[in-house]
Amino acid sequence: MTSTHQRLPAEELRELFLFEDLDAGQLAWVAANGDVVDFPAGADVTVEGEPAECFFVLLEGTMTMVRLVGGSEVETVRTSHRGVYSGAVQFYFGDRLEQRYPASVRAVSDCRFLALPAAPFAAVFRQWYPMAVHLLEGLFVGQRNSAELVGQRERLLAMGKLTAGLTHELNNPAAAAARATDALRDRFAGMRHKLAMLAGGSFDGGMLRALTGLQEEFVARIPGARDLPALERSDLEDALAGWLEEHGIPQPWELATVFVAAGLGPEDLDRVPAAVAETSVEAALRWLAYTVETETLLLEITDSTHRISNLVDAAKQYSQMDRTPHQPTDLHDGLDATLVMLGGKIKPGVTVVKEYDRGLPKVPAYAGELNQVWTNLIVNALDAMAGEGTLTLRTSRDGECALVEICDTGPGIPAELRSRVFEPFFTTKPVGQGTGLGLDVSWRVVVKRHGGDLRVVSEPGDTRFQVLLPLTEPTA
Repeated sequence: MTSTHQRLPAEELRELFLFEDLDAGQLAWVAANGDVVDFPAGADVTVEGEPAECFFVLLEGTMTMVRLVGGSEVETVRTSHRGVYSGAVQFYFGDRLEQRYPASVRAVSDCRFLALPAAPFAAVFRQWYPMAVHLLEGLFVGQRNSAELVGQRERLLAMGKLTAGLTHELNNPAAAAARATDALRDRFAGMRHKLAMLAGGSFDGGMLRALTGLQEEFVARIPGARDLPALERSDLEDALAGWLEEHGIPQPWELATVFVAAGLGPEDLDRVPAAVAETSVEAALRWLAYTVETETLLLEITDSTHRISNLVDAAKQYSQMDRTPHQPTDLHDGLDATLVMLGGKIKPGVTVVKEYDRGLPKVPAYAGELNQVWTNLIVNALDAMAGEGTLTLRTSRDGECALVEICDTGPGIPAELRSRVFEPFFTTKPVGQGTGLGLDVSWRVVVKRHGGDLRVVSEPGDTRFQVLLPLTEPTA
């Protein structure tokens, strides 16, 4: 950068569209305080994130404006239009807002700028245009406050949905465990009754050993019993009920249902009459049925409690309870936990496909905030498919970044709307069904907080939101 210590005369300043309506005194201030600064081709005029000290107006040459996204520079503006401005563009806030350059400006060719010091310019600008400053501040602060308030509401709504989903998911195994416990009490009572009947019959030690041996064999078969199609199960129950009826067992269908569910058939029950006296066959069969059903109920309770434990673990993973906010993060854990938390929203007509690259290393991240991103993207995908379609979660490596894709088979996003989907308050949903902040929040978490990138590729039947996250800690 080279300052020529040259001042632009008022007549030349008035040729610039920014200053054409200033009065003589205002022009004189700009002329007295603005330095003409030269930058050779390739030089940085401003650097994104550094303290914003000057307001720049292009006088000659071609400049480019770039933003750092996912560790790579993305050009947002390239122009040679005389009078365009950059740098401390919110100078009018003064020290009430931290002044940092929002983007990097670079000279493409040799450039000449008019540089105005931000702090003194802010002071006189507030004197010149008090009403305009109030309007600009009100617009900026009002939009920011509205975004915060609606964002809080969005988070509360999301929390309500997740809580409802988690409650629903917890209710199923809890109710199953409660039902199994009640049934188990009845089965134990039945076992005691049948055991008393057996004890009252002509039973010797050999019969009892044979019967307990059958009991252990039947119980051992239960974990390996396969789920049968309805038609096949019905045929087996009919065959077993016929066997029981031949042996004089009343209401044979009750026992047939229990034994078939445990993977037992007529050939297994043939061993019971051979092990006990004829007068004790019914009591022995019913005692064995109670034993089998009791074991089945215990397995159901074990499965239900494991599901509850898994749901609690998923909730802890999702909320990042007892974890540091910023840490090396396995993205797959967060994606899986989010799917569990949203289980109530995934309709039976939606197929979930996971295409994970398990070799993907951990990424430095705010895991809890990323889980909010996954929630927003998955909920949007489910809403787009309206209960029918395929939801695909895919991870892979893209250069020095981890790539996460949330894909759906919905109708897609029209081309004219794709450039707006990350705007605050923009939504394609009907009034009352969306705040339009989910994707804006996601964009800020990915881009601002993690130095990554969030983009969308869409056509009918294939919409993909792509999240790029650096695999190494971004530099400040």
